Amino acid sequence: MARVKTKYPGVFYRERKRPGGAGTEKVYYVVFKRDGKIIEEKVGCQYAEDMTPAKAATIRGQLMEGKLATKTEKRAEKQKKLWTIGELWQEYKAHRPMTKSLSIDDNRYHNYLVPTLANKEPKTIVPLDIDRLRIKLLKTRSPQTVKHVLGIIKRICLFGQNKALCPGLNFHPQMPPVDNKKTEYLTKDQLHELLAAIDADENRHVATMMKLALFTGMRRGELFRLQWEHIDFRQGFIKIVEPKGGKEQIIPINSAARQLLENHKRTNNPFVFPGKDGGQRVSAQKALRRIRERAGLPKDFRPLHGLRHTFASELASSGEVDLYVLQRLLTHKSPVMTQRYAHLRDETLKRGAEVASGIFHIHDQTEIKQIKKTKK
Repeated sequence: MARVKTKYPGVFYRERKRPGGAGTEKVYYVVFKRDGKIIEEKVGCQYAEDMTPAKAATIRGQLMEGKLATKTEKRAEKQKKLWTIGELWQEYKAHRPMTKSLSIDDNRYHNYLVPTLANKEPKTIVPLDIDRLRIKLLKTRSPQTVKHVLGIIKRICLFGQNKALCPGLNFHPQMPPVDNKKTEYLTKDQLHELLAAIDADENRHVATMMKLALFTGMRRGELFRLQWEHIDFRQGFIKIVEPKGGKEQIIPINSAARQLLENHKRTNNPFVFPGKDGGQRVSAQKALRRIRERAGLPKDFRPLHGLRHTFASELASSGEVDLYVLQRLLTHKSPVMTQRYAHLRDETLKRGAEVASGIFHIHDQTEIKQIKKTKK
């Protein structure tokens, strides 16, 4: 849009659609000369920065006198600065909203990177630095955690390189191999013992939560976030908000899940399984551990995660649910994760093929006998 002059020399504005609101707002710019060059600077927005023509004129004066640096000067200053991993991480965070994922990475950064690499510049980091960190962390942390930590280093250094703040790494950090395909499946006897322990436990909210995980395959976080308004008993669907894949999903309520939820004690709280303070639940570890121990299950069995796997495994091995339907029920973003259950479906198909083999083999043998009798 064309710029509009104000009554203040060198101060003008352009109008744009107001972000997050109705109507338009003015975006103020100033024009001035320094060292024989004409410079134009954006100084602020009418609403977002509460900018006015008078404020813009004051800023223009400070820029002309050199009391404030121009954006070009600020960029040049940043490029002169020696950017360490610690400084790059702060700059990286400033460019991103503080999401749950970034908060987790911030904890990883402070726990694992500050003691060893925070004061190093990316160009001074050598493969041996990464090797030592990886070997040290693998002694006490899982390969997946170590991979996340090393991934932070890669992102920080790439961010600095892309923003022209500093050179990046001149090598690719070696990542530890990670096997994420563990399927926590319960045998029939184990499932029977677990259901008995669930029914006997005094924490009915967690007991119902565990059964809902088994009946629907919902994830731990999805169960914690579940609210009554997300359950449509009339249409027979549960809305999955903030799923792992990102986009909201809906899954059908089967008869077992419907009966479970209809019998679950409902209060004025919006959450189906509220936390101690009445807000969203953040943990159920104590009750889950108690139920697991009563059922005699291994310590590395994660109850909610394992029940989701049991849901998927039973459906896959039933021979009545194809992998596409299973993918939709598990709200997997791609079929890759669902493929871990393919072998269960294949075993069912093999058993079906063997039934056919038995049937036709009998007919074949009967015909052979009849032919032999005829020849005699």
